Amino acid sequence: MMRGSCLCGSVAFEATALSSPIGHCHCTTCRKAHGAAFATTARVERADFKWIRGAEHLRSFDSSPGKRRHFCGQCGTHLMAEWIDQPAVILRLGALDTDPQARPVVHIWVSDAVPWLEYGPDLPHLSGGRGSAPIRVEE
Repeated sequence: MMRGSCLCGSVAFEATALSSPIGHCHCTTCRKAHGAAFATTARVERADFKWIRGAEHLRSFDSSPGKRRHFCGQCGTHLMAEWIDQPAVILRLGALDTDPQARPVVHIWVSDAVPWLEYGPDLPHLSGGRGSAPIRVEE
């Protein structure tokens, strides 16, 4: 069982199983919606997903015809998206509070990727914010 919530805690959800591999989406729409270089997502069958708290705080935005993005109206956290006519929803894994027990397997829409994103162990990895202890990264 995976559980997730928004930044302010008003909205929470649970999902019993992922129905697709985890991927990092670099499309312009995901980048703009999340204010990030990419959004990490995976699909969940509708029957395996439910809101467990705060559905009244949900807001949505149709980012393209037939695709609706759901977010907390209090704090703005993006939680889930859906193609209205599809059997699965698209979970925003950054909102998870538990480990999905799977790891990303693909980067998609890299044709839209930002040019400044750096990957790999060449950048320092810190255990917390700037000035915190570095951690060792295995290649």
